[in-house]
Formats: sequence, structure tokens, C-alpha cells
Amino acid sequence: MPRSLLALAVVVAVAFCSVPSAGEAQRDEPGPQDWWGPRTSDWERMWPSDTERDRWAPGRMGVTQNQRMLRHWSFMNEGVPDTYRGAASTVEATPETLALGADLYAAQCSECHGAIGYGDGTEGRGLVPSPALLTYLVQRPMAGDEYLLWAIAEGGTAFGTEMPAYKNTLSQDEIWSIIAYMRTGFSAAAGE
Repeated sequence: MPRSLLALAVVVAVAFCSVPSAGEAQRDEPGPQDWWGPRTSDWERMWPSDTERDRWAPGRMGVTQNQRMLRHWSFMNEGVPDTYRGAASTVEATPETLALGADLYAAQCSECHGAIGYGDGTEGRGLVPSPALLTYLVQRPMAGDEYLLWAIAEGGTAFGTEMPAYKNTLSQDEIWSIIAYMRTGFSAAAGE
């Protein structure tokens, strides 16, 4: 029994020594094999853990993270363009609206953003930066009507992303239907 306790103490001590200190987590330029492991293509897709959030600031993120966050920074600092300022949904989340939103999402969005908004669609896997994680985005306070309408209608050209603009492809009511569908957690049955 004492040997097993000693072995456990050694394992805990080794694990404790390998955890980075607060200073290590805040280095400006981590190496390719830093304490969180190698940077793979999937690393860019993930939300950072709490110890990495300090890296989410201008000049401290990777190029693709900067690119992905540019729309958010623009919104937080300047708001939406005048065209979208004060925009509010014109549709109710009825079963018909949600069914239309589900169909439109499947046809227009899922190839990149994935079936339930995880950014894992087949076409999205090769995009840099990767598609927005809509499942999480639509739950954030900043994802109000005007922000989502702006993002979908104008696309990502102004921010260097591959998100197409849908303002000439879909009507505003169709875009609102997609937004209503996403806000149900990607469930057309949520309004029934």
C-alpha cells in the first residue's frame, strides 16, 4: 500500500511540474510546440480555453484568428453599417418559418457551417479562416438581429473571408427565417 501512495505522489508531482505558470501562458509568441501542444488545422477551429483567452486581442492572435474576429471588432467599435442599423426581424418563429429557415440553411449554409452550425461542413474544411461556429455565435449577446442580418447579407468579403453575400440571392424575410431557425438550436420543430 505505501508503494502505491508513493507512486501516486510521484505522478501528481510530475503532472504539477508540467503545468505552465501564469507567466508562461501569457507569452507573446509561443513556439509551434508550446504547452498546449502542436498547432494543427483543428487548433484554429476551437474556442480557446480560459488560459488562452489573453491571446484573443489585436496583435496577439494568429492570422486566421485575427481575420475571423475582424467583423466582431468592427461591430463592437463601430456598430453595423447604417443600412442595417436598428434592423429587427420581420418574421415570427412559426413552424412554417422554421421549416423554411431549415430548408434555406441546408441549401445555402450547411456545406460550410455544418448541419448544426459547428463550422464542420464538407466545403468549410478547406477554408481559412474556418467558418463561424454558428451554434455558439447565435447564443452570444452581440448576435442581435442587426448583426446577424449584416453578416449574412454582406458576407465576409470586407473581412477577407470566403463567406458569400446573400443580399442579392435571398430576400430579407428568407434571411430572417434562417436566423430564426439558427436561434432554435437548428431545430425546425422548436416552434411547434
